[in-house]
Amino acid sequence: MVGDKARGEMNAFQRNESKETLFTFISAGDDPPKGDFPLQKKSPKLCGSNYPLSIAFIVVNEFCERFSYYGMRAVLTLYFLSFFHWDENLSTAVYHAFSALCYFTPVIGAIMADSWLGKYKTIIYLSIVYVVGHLIKSVGAIPSLGNQAVHVVLSMVGLFLIALGTGGIKPCVSAFGGDQFEEEHTSERSKFFSIFYLSINAGSLISTFVTPVLRGDVKCFGEDCYALAFGVPAALMVLALVVFIAGSGLYRKTPPQGNVLLEVCKCIGFAIKNRLKNRSPEIPKRDHWLDWASEKYSKQLIGEVKMVTRVLFLFIPLPMFWALFDQQGSRWTLQATKMNADFGIYVLQPDQMQFLNPLLILVFIPIFDFGLYPLINMCKLNFTPIRKMATGMILAGLAFGLAAIIEVKINETDMPRLVPKESLIRVLNLAKNPVQVAIQDKDLFQQPVESFQNPAEYSKLILNGEQQSLHFTLQHQGLTLAFNYTVKEKSVYSLIVFEAEGSLSSRLISGGAVETWKSEDIKANNVHMAWQLPQYLLISAGEVMFSITGLAFSYSQSPASMKSVLQAGWLLTVAVGNTFVLIVAEAAPMAQWAEFVLFTVLLFAVCIIFSIMGYFYVSVDPEDLEEKEEKRETSSRGNMIGLVTQKTKL
Repeated sequence: MVGDKARGEMNAFQRNESKETLFTFISAGDDPPKGDFPLQKKSPKLCGSNYPLSIAFIVVNEFCERFSYYGMRAVLTLYFLSFFHWDENLSTAVYHAFSALCYFTPVIGAIMADSWLGKYKTIIYLSIVYVVGHLIKSVGAIPSLGNQAVHVVLSMVGLFLIALGTGGIKPCVSAFGGDQFEEEHTSERSKFFSIFYLSINAGSLISTFVTPVLRGDVKCFGEDCYALAFGVPAALMVLALVVFIAGSGLYRKTPPQGNVLLEVCKCIGFAIKNRLKNRSPEIPKRDHWLDWASEKYSKQLIGEVKMVTRVLFLFIPLPMFWALFDQQGSRWTLQATKMNADFGIYVLQPDQMQFLNPLLILVFIPIFDFGLYPLINMCKLNFTPIRKMATGMILAGLAFGLAAIIEVKINETDMPRLVPKESLIRVLNLAKNPVQVAIQDKDLFQQPVESFQNPAEYSKLILNGEQQSLHFTLQHQGLTLAFNYTVKEKSVYSLIVFEAEGSLSSRLISGGAVETWKSEDIKANNVHMAWQLPQYLLISAGEVMFSITGLAFSYSQSPASMKSVLQAGWLLTVAVGNTFVLIVAEAAPMAQWAEFVLFTVLLFAVCIIFSIMGYFYVSVDPEDLEEKEEKRETSSRGNMIGLVTQKTKL
């Protein structure tokens, strides 16, 4: 949601930027559509205003699509944990792999729209892919359909198609909405993007609250109803596609106009290749490494690429912020599962806590825009965009510091998480020698259990129903004891083994025989979920300062034709941040509180690096820079000609 929200929120901080540039992604131009499109008909107006009727279909489509995406993603981590019985690290890694893919695929959608199909057809085709992915994902959540391997395959295929669909249409829908306005209706276009932004947050806010209720409060197939939790978002995506197609006859459909991002990549690639080919000391040096593309590309394009690379360089430290921010749906949700969710009048689902972020964003934007920032200006403090972004990083780091403290408190009375068709067991050996424990059809306790050792963790028992009779076999110094015991789901057991001399009861065998006690462990959970509120407050405030300010600042530092390229770079920082989380979760497993501390330290370190980079960054006016670049290119034209001649001699 960060990319969607930030693009809509920027107008509060950058009044001079066109809303079209805030939403157009990697398209050939960011200016509003002119009157040169072939036979563009005028759309009927909405209720006698200057708003085209077609935007109503686009706004409803966006609301349903965002409800679909965020509703599905809200329950995804618990789905991996409870339905697949994956551990927390694997569940976190796959969640962030999916999130990363959702922010890599917009490049594909932008190329399809700008170079091949146009925005309208791209939205249609990728929305169909999107719907198919949702349906496959929903079917994969039906317990009675095949074994776990089938469920995993269906879910992964569904998630891949969803990522392709949601990422692919991301750069198209908002820009397509901007295309519906005529050139003279610029103010209406700006208001449209505000409405568009509200539809994004409304879809996110409602879905992140409702979908966990469908998962946890509704039971189907004898357990949490993930099929329904995924099925409702699937239905909303079908509705989004139907609504969008319904407005087809009203849309202004602009043809593909070429892709700026591809041109930028080609220009950079040619400059590097040309420089490597001309390393001779006899060849005159050039002022900038991008000048080596001048043999093939125009001076205007090279100058604009120079401007945008200055800003992209500042993007290098940014993925670390997103690495922390997107853990709201993974690590923070997993933390909430171990907390007391009873608020008296309502028991909150652990994955429902995510709704706080869009809610707080809606609250913080006017507070910051009309309260905090004007107050800072009145105090004559130079709160530059770089400082705002650095402050946002600090707030996110503090949020994870609080999360680490809460995790430590949870661990003091932590109870292993219990899910349907699953129980946990540990063995306490009070005998003098090791005991071999075997449970029929369960691959547990491969090594003998040593005497008087406190088990480091519980072992997981996957049952075939709500309860199952298990056959236990214990071996101790040539003695064997076998017995059956019915184990219930969502329970934790300790199997206590001890030697008994004498006859304390009829269950004990004299002569050093082996006997067992079966007892269920119950621990109280006294850390309330409300303690997560401060960390949500901090990270949401950090998002407002970091994300909105960052996009507004970077857009102000680039030429109009390159603003969409910057959005591509911005979305890729989100993807890289999620990739970093999955690497940490899989490659360096550690105690959860320690992982939170690690991310806190890393973000603070990155914040220092970013602040240093920002200190040496000199803000420019892109228009002035273009004029200076043009004059410099004219004065250095002699060197360019000399190079061509020299290369001919060689």
